[in-house]
Amino acid sequence: MPKPSEVQQRARLARLDKFSRLTESSIGIPFTRIRVGADAVIGLLPVVGDAAGLILSGYVLLEAQRAGASKAVKLQMLRNMGIDFVGGLLPVVGDAFDAVYKANTRNTRLLRNYLEKELAIEPPPPPFPWMTVIWLSILFAVVTGGLALVL
Repeated sequence: MPKPSEVQQRARLARLDKFSRLTESSIGIPFTRIRVGADAVIGLLPVVGDAAGLILSGYVLLEAQRAGASKAVKLQMLRNMGIDFVGGLLPVVGDAFDAVYKANTRNTRLLRNYLEKELAIEPPPPPFPWMTVIWLSILFAVVTGGLALVL
């Protein structure tokens, strides 16, 4: 499978940023600085809401797979998803934990850091254009030879 281009990777990160904001910080709680998202609201439904949140978090992992993220990055993402899921299952405090932990934002940041390192690696320089040099040399010799005959 060919490696995704830098433009594709940047577009992927932009989508994940929007997704993370929607699921984890799109709703401001009045008179506080706390922001929650759809994940915390859905998580209010016992067990089913947390399972739905886990499925939603799977989207970030899927995008990481498509981006070609390393196994270590994907394992960290799975760990974050597991912590978020298990923490959300706790009675009463689970909903607050869901609002604070923000696994999708953590996972998007993990993928961003990985891709920034990958994209920072400069590609190898192109090979020296020997054929161009040879053709230019031949052209120069022909022009010089023609000028020598005329003069």
